[in-house]
Amino acid sequence: MSYRFRNKEGQGLVEYALILVLAAVVVIVVLLLLGPTIGDFFTEIISDLNPAAPATPTPNGN
Repeated sequence: MSYRFRNKEGQGLVEYALILVLAAVVVIVVLLLLGPTIGDFFTEIISDLNPAAPATPTPNGN
């Protein structure tokens, strides 16, 4: 196996790793931007389904 062939295999692996890292960064940024909105949406749904329960839980569980 020549050095040139091994170099190309490593290049493909690095390219896949960079794509994976880029996708992870995009997901993290989207979650940071939309996380509070999504959390509020689900909190509203939970409070609509059970209006007797408090909207946010208390630290001691009461």
